[in-house]
Amino acid sequence: MPFRTIFGHRRLLHLLSRSIARGTLPQSLIFAGPDGVGKMRTAIAVAQAVNCLKPRIRDQGSGIGGQGSIASSDARLNDELLLDACGECTACRRIERGVFPDVLLIEAEDTGAIKIEQVRAAIGETAFRPFEGRCRVAIIDQADRLGADAQDALLKSLEEPPPRSMFILVSARSDTLAPTIRSRCARLRFGRLSPGEIARALTRDREYSEDTARKLAALAGGSVGRAIEADAGSVDEVRAAACRTLRAVASAADARVRLDGGRELVGERKAGSTAGADRENLAARLTALLSVLRDLVILSTRANGEALANLDLRAELEGLSRFYGRDRAARAFAAADRALWALRRNASTKIVADWLVLQL
Repeated sequence: MPFRTIFGHRRLLHLLSRSIARGTLPQSLIFAGPDGVGKMRTAIAVAQAVNCLKPRIRDQGSGIGGQGSIASSDARLNDELLLDACGECTACRRIERGVFPDVLLIEAEDTGAIKIEQVRAAIGETAFRPFEGRCRVAIIDQADRLGADAQDALLKSLEEPPPRSMFILVSARSDTLAPTIRSRCARLRFGRLSPGEIARALTRDREYSEDTARKLAALAGGSVGRAIEADAGSVDEVRAAACRTLRAVASAADARVRLDGGRELVGERKAGSTAGADRENLAARLTALLSVLRDLVILSTRANGEALANLDLRAELEGLSRFYGRDRAARAFAAADRALWALRRNASTKIVADWLVLQL
């Protein structure tokens, strides 16, 4: 999984590529950002790039050469990459399979914690010269699960890493790491992926159909992992509920009519449903509503229709756009975002839904 195969994060990938090519990459790094956006893939790509037997290095005419050259298709995707792994040599293939001796992956055990013994073992291995590659890379996944004693054990190695070694801490909750850990690492923050990037990842890596991939990506919240976990049928259901809600309140001035429309947003409570399940159901519908409102804003600007997250709902969206111009759609989006924020902070589902339909 070289850099060129990773969707999104162009600025960070270019930065990492340049730093590796110029020998300036810090030896202690934190990859921070939401779950499912490619942080671990990037960590593996770094391990490949520093250990690749035939790296692809872009010739700048300034003495930077390489054993290979970026193919035209790769250059089209990443025209600024100075260096990338080939992805094909024995080192790259073994790193991707997780069987390269100089790339260490530390993960939480069944208890959900990363123990001090795991950290000490990794520190012990990085103290020696690489066995096969050019650099030992220790990748700690979900680094926020490091116990206090395990973090203390890491401090010396992060502050003064052994020669030809590197530590990459991957975390969706990096702010929970001890300040002493964070101060010793260069932190790279990964943002959420666009619906288009998620859809392309699903069609390429998971062999989803383009239609299914677009549906799942629209409500994935910028995370490929969340898209994979979602069910395409439930996505259709929550998007339909969001559109019904917008139609119900589109031209309704009477508050009672609007509140009746709010019932579409909450949906019918199923027998045996718990309060937590009701909350998750409303959260899913609010996420769908945000996605639809985003598309309405895009339509109002006459932007390229390919930018729509819900491209398969184009006819429905165009009908709604007669009632939701740019300003109204933008205000509605802000209100829906605030409603989702309140719901996640334990506000009543009924109060959230009622308040929101009065704002739409």
